Amino acid sequence: MQYTEGAMGRVFALRLEHGEQMPQVLEQFAAEHGVTCGMAIMVGGADDGSRLVVGPEDGEVLPAVPMVSALCGTHEVAAVGTLFPDEQGRPVLHMHAAAGRGQSTTCGCIRTGVDTWHILEVILIELTGMVASRRYDAETGFSLLQCGPAE
Repeated sequence: MQYTEGAMGRVFALRLEHGEQMPQVLEQFAAEHGVTCGMAIMVGGADDGSRLVVGPEDGEVLPAVPMVSALCGTHEVAAVGTLFPDEQGRPVLHMHAAAGRGQSTTCGCIRTGVDTWHILEVILIELTGMVASRRYDAETGFSLLQCGPAE
C-alpha cells in the first residue's frame, strides 16, 4: 500500500450545460483553477450515447483490453472519483459511475465520455499538500496512482 497525507482546500460546485462532456470539462476546469488533486462527486443526467468502460475483456490478460458500452437513452447517473496529476502535471479524473434507466443499470469508468443531459452537477473538493501522481504502468496498461515523490 502507498499513501500520502493532505488536507481539504477549496470546494467547487459546478453545473454542466446540456451536451458538455465529462471528464474533459472537469479536467479543464481543474487545470484553469489550479486544482491538481481532488475528489469529485457527480449526479444528474447522462445523455444517449454516453460511453462507459464496463470492464476488461479478460481479467487474466495484461495489458487490459477495455470493454466499452454506450448508453441507449437518457440515464440517471451518480458517480465518485479522484483527481490527480499525470506525469506532465495535468489533472486527470478517474471516476466510476452507475447509470440507470428503468430497471437497468450500467456501471463503469467515465473516461470514454459522458455527455450531459440537461442536469449534471459536480462537487469538486480540492486536496492540498499531497505528493501523488498518475504514472503509466506498461504491465497493466493503466496510469496508476503513485503516492510519494517520483522515482
